[in-house]
Amino acid sequence: MAQVSALTRAAVARTIDHTLLKPEARAADVVALCQEAAELSVFAVCVSPSRAALAVATLRSLQSPLAVASVVGFPSGAHHAAIKAAEAERAVADGAREIDMVIDLGLAADGEWGAIEREIATVRKACDKGVLLKVILETALLSPEAIINGCRASEAAGADYVKTSTGFHPAGGASLEAIRLMAGTVGGRLGVKASGGIRTARAASEFLAAGATRLGLSASRVVLEGLPAGS
Repeated sequence: MAQVSALTRAAVARTIDHTLLKPEARAADVVALCQEAAELSVFAVCVSPSRAALAVATLRSLQSPLAVASVVGFPSGAHHAAIKAAEAERAVADGAREIDMVIDLGLAADGEWGAIEREIATVRKACDKGVLLKVILETALLSPEAIINGCRASEAAGADYVKTSTGFHPAGGASLEAIRLMAGTVGGRLGVKASGGIRTARAASEFLAAGATRLGLSASRVVLEGLPAGS
């Protein structure tokens, strides 16, 4: 885990998915997001499925190596597994190299972890080899036991990351307690993405220190400007 005092602007930038998922986002907003992401040297941009191709084309025009992530079953998770898989397949065809999928929250509420594992596996199968799959658990809704079960189902289904939140649910976003529990459960075998409500350099540093390996941020510039530039 990272130490808060050791984190520099460049180190934190390499963990950021610079995110724009507002449903009303215009094409110009996506272009601006990509331009800012390239300027900040973050890891990836994360956009809605209908904007994935535009993000890929924009980054290519900027000669930027940044990855494009897109979301599946977003934000409710209440989509048939086959629809999530088709959505993922289309996003990958449009050039996305990372997929952030929302689990079926109703199945989670019912404790149907086997069914959740199967839906994650269905999306995993739809993605090309080398495409990263992140699983959004919406941890603010879950008990500690359910968070552990969600992490285990994600790992068993072949996911690459577990992720806290969509940032859209009224229950809330990321918490340090959830990140610590997720990181402890996956034990370094999967990445851990904290997202939802992270708006300051201090908060970003604390989540990384707690075990997050990726951050989903919309306020990336503000966060980074609050960190030391380093050597």
